[in-house]
Amino acid sequence: MSQSVLIYNALCLPSGDVEALVQGRIIAAIPRKLLNRGDKFALYPVNSSIHQLRIEQYYRPNFLPIAESAIKQVNSEKVTIKAWARCELCGMLDETQPLEVLSQLTIWTTATLKQILEKQHIFLAYLRVYHLSEPCQVALTPDIKDKIGKFVGIPNITAGEAKPVLSDRIFAQRQKQLQNLEPPKHPELEDLQTAIVSVSMSNPGAQALDNDIKRFLGWSSQEDNHQLGEDLGWINNIAALGDRSIQEDEGKSNYQAGTDFENVVRHSLEFLGFTVDYSHKGGAGGLDLFCSQPYPLFGECKAGKRIPNDSAVQLLNLGMLREPELFDQATKIIIGAGKPTNQLQKSAKIQGMAILNPETLEKLVKLQNNYRNSVDLFKLKEYLKPGQCDAQVEKYISQVYTDINLRSHIIQLVKNYQQNSGIDLAGVEALHGAYFGSNPPQPLQPQEMHEILIELSSPLTGYLGRVKGQDWKSDRFYFLRDL
Repeated sequence: MSQSVLIYNALCLPSGDVEALVQGRIIAAIPRKLLNRGDKFALYPVNSSIHQLRIEQYYRPNFLPIAESAIKQVNSEKVTIKAWARCELCGMLDETQPLEVLSQLTIWTTATLKQILEKQHIFLAYLRVYHLSEPCQVALTPDIKDKIGKFVGIPNITAGEAKPVLSDRIFAQRQKQLQNLEPPKHPELEDLQTAIVSVSMSNPGAQALDNDIKRFLGWSSQEDNHQLGEDLGWINNIAALGDRSIQEDEGKSNYQAGTDFENVVRHSLEFLGFTVDYSHKGGAGGLDLFCSQPYPLFGECKAGKRIPNDSAVQLLNLGMLREPELFDQATKIIIGAGKPTNQLQKSAKIQGMAILNPETLEKLVKLQNNYRNSVDLFKLKEYLKPGQCDAQVEKYISQVYTDINLRSHIIQLVKNYQQNSGIDLAGVEALHGAYFGSNPPQPLQPQEMHEILIELSSPLTGYLGRVKGQDWKSDRFYFLRDL
């Protein structure tokens, strides 16, 4: 358990600065005086900036949308405090420092930093920020705009260190980078994150990408929680909906049971990455489902204890009627519970149709939920063999978990190698040597390991970082985040 901390004062900062600290975009603030290491205080957002600069002058363009949103959230009568901070270091900057680099590593424009220096030194305080377990509101302090960079008293808040914005390791990396004024390595990803931030509010895919980019940039160390939340509870019901019958679901018609199953299958396929055409909604005489991307897929859904013998003929007739030019070369699948009869098996094989149990579909969806984008739909297609294909798809699922386990092992290998050796960057040969002493899940050649290290260090994966060498043997890697 984290130790409780009593907070009785707050550092007043522009609301955009506070939001950047809470999001992990910056780890420093500009107080009006030198702070002591170990000072603890709440972060008090104020709708103003140092020296009353306009917002577009004060903040860098890529932070402006977030700053503008933060200003709108500040209530004029009460102030919401979401976080507290502990000062880890505080120093003084002058005109000899490369302010352009400091600007790139923070949210302030170079012009802002120069204007502050014209009037005073810049006190730069490195802050370790923690979320409060619950935000609290305090009454607005009179003349608050005059308090920017200064402390004000607040009612006592009991806080703890259970919710750090950044992990120890990431904070240490960021502090070292800022102290040494090392330019950011991936400014293009910062621009991408800014571009998608407004879309991510309403788009789960953009939100996932936004989270990945922030973790890769070191703005967040928060891992995705893949436990099934309320909005993903449907995943646990895929098999049950497919196995349902009128006898076991009193008050529900066979038609409704079938419709519920069709809906959850469409949802499942979308979750896996297919583009579902909702003009095909099943019903009497209708094609149950059609997916247009990443390749055409026609499907028939059969809820209940068995799959009717004529299911393959139904799918053939409806598919040829609706999309005759696509149907012959498309992937075709019948999804239903129970063991198909010999007649159905024979028909499905002749017509090139895979038969999949809802339980197997549920396993695929849970794999995708636990490890986002782990299901490769083109590889999955290879396992959708004509006839009953559950055993084949189970092999695919097992292979994906094997691949994930290997990559998780290599990520931990890099992490442990850095911690145990004290070396910041690890070469392929050194890691390959350590691999065989780490109870590896399978043998690997050095070049095979290098290929996986490259994969794990790509910008949109972001589990490892990479310093490119002259050739594959001189590439160097470092740990960023766990799988």
